[in-house]
Amino acid sequence: MRWKTLLLLACFFPWLLAACATVERSPAPTLEPQATWAIAPFANYTETPLAGSRAQAVASQWIAARVSPRVVTPPPAWLDESLFEKAQPRSLQELLQWAKGQGARYLLTGSVSEWRYKVGVDGEPAVGLTVTVYDVASGARLYSAVGGKSGYARESVAAVAQKLTAELLAPLATAP
Repeated sequence: MRWKTLLLLACFFPWLLAACATVERSPAPTLEPQATWAIAPFANYTETPLAGSRAQAVASQWIAARVSPRVVTPPPAWLDESLFEKAQPRSLQELLQWAKGQGARYLLTGSVSEWRYKVGVDGEPAVGLTVTVYDVASGARLYSAVGGKSGYARESVAAVAQKLTAELLAPLATAP
């Protein structure tokens, strides 16, 4: 009986570890409902081309679906991340000025530290993100979160990114 339990644990223990997440975040702020949000380009600190653009797109759609439909994103010229060169992050002051010009109340910035499939037999997807919310009028930081998540072998990086984004931004949600 004991060997069956050990065998069962040996078979399922790797699966338990395969979909791990670590998230740290500040307390949830009180936000103005239906305010306009500016979503800045995410800095890409990975070796994966366009990871910043992908993460920004996921965050933009999540904010639009769960927080406020009033979302503005930067002009295409700001998304200058190419396959061979990473985009240069904009300064916070430049981002706040742009957001103010768009009539935004809040500015969401972020970065990508991991966006890949791990090397190995199973090739699990792994994503690492940071997000920060600023009050556009004052420039004060209202909320920040950082997290990393890995998925199962048959999961996509995009699916893991969506789950991690939801975990990081959940305290901002106004809809169930």
